[in-house]
Amino acid sequence: MKNLLIFLFMLFAATGLKAQTISHIETTRSWYYIYDQDGKRIRTLSTSQGELKGYSSTFYIIKQGSSFYITYDASGRRLHTFGAQSVGEVLGVAGDTFTSRVGSWIYTWSKEGKRISTRAAR
Repeated sequence: MKNLLIFLFMLFAATGLKAQTISHIETTRSWYYIYDQDGKRIRTLSTSQGELKGYSSTFYIIKQGSSFYITYDASGRRLHTFGAQSVGEVLGVAGDTFTSRVGSWIYTWSKEGKRISTRAAR
């Protein structure tokens, strides 16, 4: 009986959990306000952390100075730090990836730091 109650408790607890997703990042002069799918503010970052380059529902990317790009998940956990020279200019963010341009090449990167694809820019 005790095992059944524990199982039911765990089942109900697990179904009540929702994964945090980013629905919007509001930018002011001094702050980035990150909101979840319910419109609740889940994180506040100072703009002194760097320049927000883009976001999707699962992560956002910030450029720190001229040296680094850093990806963060919805809860603010650092996922990966990229050297700015290897990434170049961030073009866009979608899903779990972002694209960048270095010279005449377009790269697709995962939010965890893996280069997924490379193609020549037009």
